[in-house]
Parts: sequence; structure tokens; C-alpha cells
Amino acid sequence: MSSSNLPASQHAGDAYPDLYEAGIPELQDGLANGRFTSVDLVKAYLARVDEVNLKGPALRAVIETNPSALAQAADLDRERKEKGSRGPLHGIPILLKDNIATLHSEGMNTTAGSYALLGSVVPRDAAVAAKLRTAGAILLGKTNMSEWANFRGQVPSGFSGRGGQCTCPYYPLVDPSGSSSGSGVAAAIGLAAGTLGTETDGSITSPGSRNNVVGVKPTVGLTSRAGVIPISSHQDSVGPMTRTVTDAAILLSAIAGPDPRDTYTLAQPEPMPDYTAALRADALKGVRLGVPRSFAARPNEEAEPQAHIVRAFDAALEVIRGLGAEVVDPAEFPHAEAVKAGRDDELYVMTVDLKVDLNKYLAELVEVPTGVRDLADLIKFNEEHAEQELPAPYWTDQSRFIQAQSLEADEKYEKMVDANYELGRARGIDATLQKYNLDAIVLPTHGKVQCTHRPMLHIVPLGFQPDDLEPAAAEPVRKHGPGVPFGLAFMGTAWSEAKLLGYAYAFEQATQARLMRRAYEEAVPKTQLADVVGR
Repeated sequence: MSSSNLPASQHAGDAYPDLYEAGIPELQDGLANGRFTSVDLVKAYLARVDEVNLKGPALRAVIETNPSALAQAADLDRERKEKGSRGPLHGIPILLKDNIATLHSEGMNTTAGSYALLGSVVPRDAAVAAKLRTAGAILLGKTNMSEWANFRGQVPSGFSGRGGQCTCPYYPLVDPSGSSSGSGVAAAIGLAAGTLGTETDGSITSPGSRNNVVGVKPTVGLTSRAGVIPISSHQDSVGPMTRTVTDAAILLSAIAGPDPRDTYTLAQPEPMPDYTAALRADALKGVRLGVPRSFAARPNEEAEPQAHIVRAFDAALEVIRGLGAEVVDPAEFPHAEAVKAGRDDELYVMTVDLKVDLNKYLAELVEVPTGVRDLADLIKFNEEHAEQELPAPYWTDQSRFIQAQSLEADEKYEKMVDANYELGRARGIDATLQKYNLDAIVLPTHGKVQCTHRPMLHIVPLGFQPDDLEPAAAEPVRKHGPGVPFGLAFMGTAWSEAKLLGYAYAFEQATQARLMRRAYEEAVPKTQLADVVGR
């Protein structure tokens, strides 16, 4: 990075970390040594949100901030002085996607971006939010998202009724991808030390790739979904979105683990690993990685031009070989056509799950001022409040809701659930790993990995579209533009998070690809710790 691109605080030679890139260990070191406090951090991050969220480029990455954040920070600063630190997240501000429940008494909503749940009272913190609190993290606010996790209907990614249209910080009006759009954008430009997103089918990996951040989609059952507004109990997962692999490992270690409120988590192996222990620069040495080329490129180049991505991916494979890995290329899925064809079955299961799981979530709310208690109520609410929820011309659709309302968890559904598991594991990823004796699969992400039913997937920044790329028209967001990021995915079998984090860390340390480019100038917040410490 040239000196002209450095923040003003670094030109001044002060001791404060640049919040655009500062990682959790660096922030924790500053807190431990008294260079700044958690109150200082919260003030700085809130100011950064204020600069770019609704003002300036109006990225709309954050849907609301926590009115209790400064008080929480002050309490944690006192606790540090009196009792010491709880661990790596003590006093660290984290943003959560707006489908992750937080205590209503704290002052924040949990709405999946919808006015239908504004003011609703959740019975308790989501399990992952409670774990963050226990670890000493400060819940700084909620991030914007594709409303109802991109499953209301055909609506541009990053839009919610409450939050408006979120956009990518690497080129004006570019699609941020979804549904964890705001989490990806907020992590990219340092609006918090890290964020949490959720994924059902690409909702962490896709915005992670598009916004130049690290994203972990954990095995279903590694992180609890209790208290998370659902799409599908078979596929929903909560994971970190951060600027570095180290930060992702720290957050994953904090939120993973069994939870009796989510029976899927009771199947996870014990003991749970410390994911930071897997982060070794030589983690790729002796590893066998496979490249399923038929999944490595999109057939529709209009969605995102491929030539530059393919070149960057091939160069990445050379780096990986240089780090001691053996690359099997190609290593095609033995049942590739069946896996691709299974997409319709997957969507059917997700659509039925939406009705069943969302109705259960809504029924358990303590209070819902709008009176919405099931999917039918929600469809009616949207129709009656179309000016808020279905504004023309781009955001009018709720066809997925309407389809889900007509379906039932019948025998056809049960057969498709079984078929999906078979395709995703025994005939999908696991079959490929076994056929070629692989440790993992590696792919470019280019917005979204073209493979369903992945048991676990981790993405790391890889590169950026060239400066001479003609930007697509904004309708209302651009499909692509110059300088827009893309990533690299490491995909493995269930419960292989530690290994994949190690592979991603080794690649990250060898390339530092994220640092090759910053967001466009107006999208970079200027507030730094030097602007708030002692003031």
C-alpha cells in the first residue's frame, strides 16, 4: 500500500491501530496495555458507522446501533481493571446480522430487516449472542441484510424494508451480495472488529467474497441456531465474517459448541477444538486439494466476468503448490450432474422449512406489536404496508413466501430431505474427497460458489476485477464493476473447520490478497482512535 493511501493517524506516527484493518489481537493488545479503552473503541466505531452508513456513500450496512453499547463498554473496562480480561473478545465491539436475537431490554430490535417484527420482544438472546456476551464482547449493533435472508422472493441482494438498499464499498452501487450483506460490508471497512452472518445457501460465502473479507460457513450443528430467525433447520448456520482468518478463528471458537435448544449441535464431536491453534503458515504442506473444474466457472459471464477470476485462481493454485500442497486438477464430482440437478429439490426443502421453522419462531415471540404470528400474517402485512415492504420498482416480490404458504412437510418433502443429504455428502463433497484421496476442495468464489449442500466452507480474499472493466448498469445495483473483490474457497467434509482454517491462513499469510486494494475513497471511514481517545 502506498503511503498516500495510509490513514491520517498512521502518517502522524501515533501508536493506535488503523481501524480499517485492525484485528482482534491487535485491539486486545491496546486494551491490555492501556493505550485506549473499550469506551474509546465503541465511540470510534460508532463515529465510523455514522460517516458512511446513511451519510456520504450511504452504504446502509448497519440497520441500528446498540444504545447500551457505551455502558457495556464502561462496565467491561472496569471489570478489566478489577478482575482482568475474560479472553480475546473482552471489550471488543462486534456487529450481528439482524436475524440474530438480542435482549429486547437492551434496546435493539431483531427483525430480519422487516417492519413486520419491529418492536417484537424475543424471549432471550440467541445462543450465539449469549456466548459473545459471556466472552466479553460488546454487541455494537445489527447489520442490514437481504430481508428475510433473501427468501421473500426475487429482490435485489442487500435490500430490506427497514435498512434500505445496502451496497458494496469497492465500487459505487455494486451489489453487495447477500443475505449477510451488511455484515460483509461492515467487516470490509472496519465498522466493528468483526461481524456475524448466517448462511442457508451462500449467505456468508457470497457477501464475504464480494466484500473482500474472510467468511466461515460452519457445518450445520457446530453453531447454535436457537434465537436466529430461520429459513431452514436443515441448512441454516451462523458464522463469522472478519478481515483476517485469525479473527474468524477467534469468533468461531467463541460461538461454537453444543446447545440443548438446537438439537443439531448435540451431534458435534468432542472436545471442541481451539480454532486458533490450527493457524499455521505451513498448514498446506503435504495436503491434497482437488479442483472440480465444472463448478469453478459460471456459465453466465454477464453475472460476473470470469476471465480475470480464472487467471487469479490458476495463479493461486501455483501459490498453494509452492506452499507444499499437491493439487489434483481436475478432480470432478463423480455425481456432478446429479448434484447440479438436485438444486430444485434443495429449494423445495428450504421453502417447506421456511413455513415450518418461521411459524415456530414467530409463535415463540413474547410480543409482536404488528400482530404477525405466522407466515400468512406476514404475507398480509407486506401487502397492507407495501410502501414500506414492497416498494416499486425493484422490491415488490414475495413469491417465495406465497409458495411456502401452499406447501406442507409431507412424504414428498421427507424424501427430498433424504435425497439432499445423500447428494450433499455421500454423493457430493465426501464422494469427491474419497475418490481422489483429498483433504479438501478448492474453488474460486466469484460471488457464489456453484455447489450446494456443502458441509463446511471457508473463504479468503483472492483478488479484484481489473480497473478497465466496464461497470454494469445500476438496476438498482450493479452486477459487477472495476475493483470488485472475489475470493477463494476451501471446502471440506463435516466438522473439518480447523483444517480449512489452517489452509486459508497459510494462503492468506503467503499472499495478503486483501491488502492489495482498499474500498473506494468515499466509502472509507476517516475516524480513528486518535480522534476519540482522551476526548
